[in-house]
This record gives sequence, structure tokens and C-alpha cells, in this order.
Amino acid sequence: MVLVTDDPSDPTSSDISGPDDVSRRVSENLRRRRKLRDMSLDDLARASGVSRAALSQIETRKTNPTIGILWKIAVGLGLPFAELIGEPASTASVVRKSDSEVLRSVDGKFMSRPLAPSGASPLVELYELTLLKKAVHASEAHALGTREQIVVLEGKLRMRVGENVYVLETGDSVSFLADVPHSYENAGPTTLRVHNVIIYSR
Repeated sequence: MVLVTDDPSDPTSSDISGPDDVSRRVSENLRRRRKLRDMSLDDLARASGVSRAALSQIETRKTNPTIGILWKIAVGLGLPFAELIGEPASTASVVRKSDSEVLRSVDGKFMSRPLAPSGASPLVELYELTLLKKAVHASEAHALGTREQIVVLEGKLRMRVGENVYVLETGDSVSFLADVPHSYENAGPTTLRVHNVIIYSR
């Protein structure tokens, strides 16, 4: 996806950057999944909280959505996040680090790299999250019943889940219900790197 703007007041502004082919896949997967569910743009707008106009622009590749907007669409469609942004899975797939499509925040301080091929499991996704010094990444609530497991590989993480705050050091882990707003903060003086497992309830 191509970086467009960092204006947080624009619900369709992009906070991620990467190959243009990600934008194509999102557009194609959104249209295909919406039609398979016999949902109009208005239906999906009500289910996701994303405006009809924004959904139309994403389907026609006239804008690049934020990570938060993509999560809302995935929740509205009732499918894992990776299925919205990825290619259909084959019998066996290898993810090379050199070929990984890394999603980045506008300021470049937050990076998310998928560690499993899209569709490898319909219920589990695995990511490596990297937060540079003083970086904070806020996440929308995921679909009801979704859980996350975080393992700190290096650095110090301050994890906020709803009203609760957890501080984790290298080697620590936390499991939590991710169907509430949550955030990840680099609370240490060096780069923070974690593995993030997302487990869907369906």
C-alpha cells in the first residue's frame, strides 16, 4: 500500500505502507467476501462501522485504509485479518523473511510482519511486531471471543487491555481477550520485538 496521509481525522487515510499488490488483494478480497455473504456496502457499513463511501473507495482502490479500518472490515465480514489482506493458501507455503510484506506506521516506529502464510489456519494468525523506542500502537477491539498471546522476544512491553495494564520483560508472555481496545507500548530504552498470536473463536 502507498502512504497517503497521516491525518487521523480522515477515516480512510493510510497508516501503513508496502507493495501495491497488498492494495489489490484487499480490494479483491473485500469485494469477493462481501458478495459471498450477500452483503451490500450498506450492510457491511453497519456491521463494521466503516462508512459506505470509505468501503466503496477501498473496493475500487481509490484510497488506502489504515490498519484499524482493515480490522473493522475483517470483523464486519466475520473473517480473520490475514484472509482480508492475503492470497488464498496452497497445500504448503513458505514465508521468507526477505519476501515478507511488512506493514508500517506512518512514523515508521511500528512494524507488523506476518510469520505464517495467509490462510494457513482459519483460526490462528502469527505476527512479529517491532516497536522502536517510545513507540505506541493502539488496536481496535477484534471480533467477539478473539484472543491474543504475546511473547516478548526482546525489550520491555507495556500492554494495555481495556482498563488493565501489564508490564512484560524479555521472555514474559500474556494471553488476553482482544475483543476490547488494547495497545502495545515500548516501555524500554531499546527496540521492542514480540511474537503475536491471534486466535479466533469460530
